[in-house]
Amino acid sequence: MRTNFDQLLEAGAHFGHLKRKWNPAMAPYIYMERNGIHIIDLNKTVVKVEEAAEALKNLARSGRKILFVGTKKQAQEVIAAHAQEVGMPYITERWAGGMLTNFPTIRKAVKKMGQIDKMMSDGTLENVSKREKLQITRQREKLEKNLGSIADMTRLPSAVFVVDVIEEKIAVAEANRLGIPVFGIVDTNSNPNNIDFVIPANDDATKAIDVILGAVCDAIKEGLEERKVEKADENAAEEQAATEAPAPKERRQRIRKAAPKAEAEKVAEAAAPAEAAE
Repeated sequence: MRTNFDQLLEAGAHFGHLKRKWNPAMAPYIYMERNGIHIIDLNKTVVKVEEAAEALKNLARSGRKILFVGTKKQAQEVIAAHAQEVGMPYITERWAGGMLTNFPTIRKAVKKMGQIDKMMSDGTLENVSKREKLQITRQREKLEKNLGSIADMTRLPSAVFVVDVIEEKIAVAEANRLGIPVFGIVDTNSNPNNIDFVIPANDDATKAIDVILGAVCDAIKEGLEERKVEKADENAAEEQAATEAPAPKERRQRIRKAAPKAEAEKVAEAAAPAEAAE
């Protein structure tokens, strides 16, 4: 699905904030003012969505991970649904400070969650006191709530997609510090200068968020499918090369068989002048 003007309009993506709350840096994306509210230029939104979708598609095709972030109520369920659909990590609960800049510590917390799971599966947890078991279970629930969606993220993401750059300012700051590209849905009250791929739109409307995420995640799907095809072609080429090239053992046997024949030919060539002289 590629987003278009009508979809964005119907979803209310054009409604910005009150004029008195605007950020002047968003002026290039504002179409007009109506009843004290800024109206976003959806023609520019469509272009920006396409640019972001193409960039995310290329990242997915190269096998890289994109971290989706949106902790506001309007975005939580939408982000979780779309990110799960394309197999990407996401954060919809509280952003833990240092999630990117102190990533090794976050990985330790995720490993701790795995250790508790192992204790549950092998029966070790049954051998501890009720009080300790309750503490461990609560710790597991807390870790699952905050970090369960990034359990498979073994390294830093190659990009971060943010809904509401003001709400997720810590995530944006950490990504900027590490040089990780930031994609963001940016409303008229926000500063777009720290966002690499700005998508000007209403970041408070669930429908608008859904339309935009649907478009970029469809592009990610295409990238993942293309990656599968490329991998399949590479594997087929490797298998073909392996079947055409003789195995090492077979190659050695051919050399041994060919050696006596070559030696005999050399002897015959040497004897030919002598026979002619006689």
